[in-house]
Amino acid sequence: MLQEESKSSKMIRSILAAASPLRRISAARLCTSSITLTGVRPLGPKNKAPDFSGTAVVNGNFKTISMKDYKGKWLIIFFYPLDLISIMANTVAQWRCFSIWRDDPWFDSDTFVCPTEITAFSDRCAEFQKLNAELVACSCDSHFSHLAWVQTPRSEGGLGDMQIPVLADFNKDIANAFGVLDHETGISYRGLFLIDPNGEIRHSLVNDLPVGRSVDEAFRTLKAFQFVEKHGEVCPANWSDDKPTIKPGVKESKEYFRKVGGHT
Repeated sequence: MLQEESKSSKMIRSILAAASPLRRISAARLCTSSITLTGVRPLGPKNKAPDFSGTAVVNGNFKTISMKDYKGKWLIIFFYPLDLISIMANTVAQWRCFSIWRDDPWFDSDTFVCPTEITAFSDRCAEFQKLNAELVACSCDSHFSHLAWVQTPRSEGGLGDMQIPVLADFNKDIANAFGVLDHETGISYRGLFLIDPNGEIRHSLVNDLPVGRSVDEAFRTLKAFQFVEKHGEVCPANWSDDKPTIKPGVKESKEYFRKVGGHT
């Protein structure tokens, strides 16, 4: 039993050692109230999406994916800080080496939000695909870390079966290209980018670490841009596909305002 425990402890130590550059981040850097957005300048609308390429976990296997794979489709690529942390915290707690790590501020980071976002998007993948849209999750972890997380049950903080690719950005080039990499911490903020079939960014947002993004809002935004592309009308605040749109133009727009009764 002691021999088995020793092997497991060594395994955990090796995982943590691989993350040691990030682990050395001070508590202040991980505290979202004091984070400085060092080098974070997210790409906005009308920018061409970076021609990224990398290894992803797809259906439990490693596969190289790139921006070129999504030509002619809508794409939502969303970044998250890190994976595996919740697994590491739970696993390390079972071994004697935990005494070294249990008080470390690293475990106070906001990566516990990550699995809720990724699984929420994955579970609704089919809805996006019906609209000719694909989803890709990405973080600055290795593809081996991604695979371990995917192979871990959701009940233990893992991702379980994934319907979407989980892209590895271990060298941080992709997060940097999209402008969501915090160079101080070496992790990405919760950036989300909606890219049209021509490879142009139409919508982007970046959340601070503690708050997850809304799948409903991402889906609504996708449908709104597709409606505009198809019909040439524009979508007002809080638009959904059962609500009226606006015909652009001084005279034409009055039809909408008369319908909603908000203007005279």
